[in-house]
Amino acid sequence: MCRIYGTFNVHSDEAELRRVADLMHHGGPDAQGVAHRPDWALGNNRLSIMDPEGGAQPYHLGRVTVVFNGEIYNHHELRSRLAGLGFHFDDLCDGSILPALYITYGDRFAEHLDGMYSVAVMDLRETPRMVLATDDSGMKPLYYHWDRAAGRFHFASELPALLGFAGVRAEEDETGLDAYLTSKTPFGDRTMFRGIKVFPPAATVLLSHRDGLRIKQRPMAHEQGLRPDKDRTLAEAGDQLRDLLSEEVSRLLVADAPVAAVTSGGLDSSLVTALAARALRDGGGTGTLHTFNIAYTGTWPGDERAYAAEVARAAGTTHHQVEVDPATFPDLMTDVVRHLGQPNADPITLSTFSLFRAVRDAGFKVALTGDAADELFSGYSRMTQAVAAHHGSNWIDGYLDHLAAVPRALRRSLYTDEYAFAVNAVGPALPPGIRRILHSSPGTRLQRIGAVEQRYRLPAYHLRRVDHLSMASSVEVRLPFTQPSVVRFASTLTDEQRLVPGLGVKRALYEAAQGLIPRSVLERPKQPFTLPVTAMLTPGQRLWTLARDVLSPQTLRADGRIRPERVDALFDEQATRPSDAVSLALWSLMSHQLWRQEFFASAQAPVTLHTPVRVLQEAA
Repeated sequence: MCRIYGTFNVHSDEAELRRVADLMHHGGPDAQGVAHRPDWALGNNRLSIMDPEGGAQPYHLGRVTVVFNGEIYNHHELRSRLAGLGFHFDDLCDGSILPALYITYGDRFAEHLDGMYSVAVMDLRETPRMVLATDDSGMKPLYYHWDRAAGRFHFASELPALLGFAGVRAEEDETGLDAYLTSKTPFGDRTMFRGIKVFPPAATVLLSHRDGLRIKQRPMAHEQGLRPDKDRTLAEAGDQLRDLLSEEVSRLLVADAPVAAVTSGGLDSSLVTALAARALRDGGGTGTLHTFNIAYTGTWPGDERAYAAEVARAAGTTHHQVEVDPATFPDLMTDVVRHLGQPNADPITLSTFSLFRAVRDAGFKVALTGDAADELFSGYSRMTQAVAAHHGSNWIDGYLDHLAAVPRALRRSLYTDEYAFAVNAVGPALPPGIRRILHSSPGTRLQRIGAVEQRYRLPAYHLRRVDHLSMASSVEVRLPFTQPSVVRFASTLTDEQRLVPGLGVKRALYEAAQGLIPRSVLERPKQPFTLPVTAMLTPGQRLWTLARDVLSPQTLRADGRIRPERVDALFDEQATRPSDAVSLALWSLMSHQLWRQEFFASAQAPVTLHTPVRVLQEAA
């Protein structure tokens, strides 16, 4: 696991490259390496997980240079295949096979990889060209800046590092606030910075002086034409899923560094914990699995520590109960915003950041989690509501409103007239592909929702958050549910094996968990793993004081996009009638303003809303 960065058709001196590397030191504290020439550079910060004594990057083979971030789980198979073709390898690190793989398969090399990764290749054999690739689920993001006119390209694993390049300026996308409030973080290739984008999942990127930048999309695992198996019973689906997850969890336990598991107390992480503990026992190992749960000092709604402890006892793990004092949250928010690089409206960010810091402080560099199961196996209430909506209803707008940090009606009431005009001129905040999939793609309503969740929401909102906040503490997260084999299997489930309104969600996954985790966990009501922000954002709490200060009328008037009187009304409502909708709206606005203060020296100055003029010129 690493952090990578680089340039094409750009001259960067050693001081600039060192500055960029240092901005991602937390994600790769074990070694740094860089290869650079007058017009290109590739750099790497290493977090050594596999073969710590080997794996020095960049990798070189002839006139091909490669840097890599992630884990390749089928590297033994690929090494054997490539050795049969005459290639020799000096170590057993997973990434060392990449130059030979690229030389053998060319631009299609990523089609042979099983894992989570972002890869950058510099090929100088003929005309200089750079090739980049991202994994099928988007677990390891790459942010980039492409100056088409000058042909200059910069990329990095994290936004703050990308901004460390002299040729990349931190300029706010003025209408990014609307995109953020619409989907809790920008979807698709968009970021909150003007001119900076993120490559999509399953992307192969080709870059040359002659052709410029071209992005080719490979099919994601759920897009590979698999059809639901209507002859398989729910019990059979559960048995097959249990066997598949057992195999993948066992593979993900292989590391040359200590491995732990995150146990929230819900179904998904509890199943991963049970399977991991069983794999360690069955493998004859002498060590036990260490598990981690996070809770908060005091008495708060939604506390799951008792369920997590019960799962740990049943699985026989060594359990670590992490407890965070909510009084520290205002100080943590700045750290979280800085590592994310752009706002993410889920309060779980503070919990995630604190949890992985505790994991690393306990001596673990790898953690297994249950992330992504809800997207794959249909675990969200918004899915149930959409499926249950009667034929002919406007279920699409209802579903999309559930994705928002602030529902559409409340969003529009918050905006000043000038900002509403700018937003309308730019057009929809969501990528157009989302409505197209929901309206007219083949498949059932639930299948179309699943396609949107996996292509758009999961990478942008969920996986990037997990990646950045775990690597902030030098912890590699491994996700059994995003393994391609698991994603493909999920595509073969019928709607009824996913969810049935009134009978439950994630039905195949619950079947797979039977007998593995305590019945009290299987039968408990589903709840999200998040911060109890509605209870914490009340008068007298530190978060309330911070929010009132950050969202002061003077600050909002200076910004010019949000009506101060409407925000004051939200504070009044939250003080007298606390609700999840109002608390999340205030949290989201506060997080956005803290992001502006972190990344823009002019955060207190009015925002210049010139986007409508630019759009009209482009249309002309």
